[in-house]
Amino acid sequence: MTPFSLDSSMTSMGGVFYPTGHVFALVPSDDVAQAAAQALHALGYDGAVRHASPEVILSDIVPTLGDPDEGLPSVGMEGEIVRRIGELAASGHHGLLVDLGKDDAHEVADVLNAYGATAAFHYRELVIEELVPDAE
Repeated sequence: MTPFSLDSSMTSMGGVFYPTGHVFALVPSDDVAQAAAQALHALGYDGAVRHASPEVILSDIVPTLGDPDEGLPSVGMEGEIVRRIGELAASGHHGLLVDLGKDDAHEVADVLNAYGATAAFHYRELVIEELVPDAE
């Protein structure tokens, strides 16, 4: 597992966090993030897994929404998801960015759900799929 670092390939044309071809998941702690990443690798998953601490999420991902005082806030699903990611990070959740490569998002989701992921999003071209069932 490597540290998360935001780059332009992880944002939409509007600059909002949108890492196409990846799953971004939020888990309750650093220990859970480490264990989930190890489980993915133990199952033969060979894609890159990057760890984002709550501080990194709040300083790098959330600002991709732009400044709400300057112009219009981001609209659409990607903006709503970044807001949710920010809320979870503010409560101490850690992020895992999983590069899917040729792997199946649902296999990755099974591992993440087994480790108590609070939220997980599969970013595809023009579609964001939620991979963690609602707790309701």
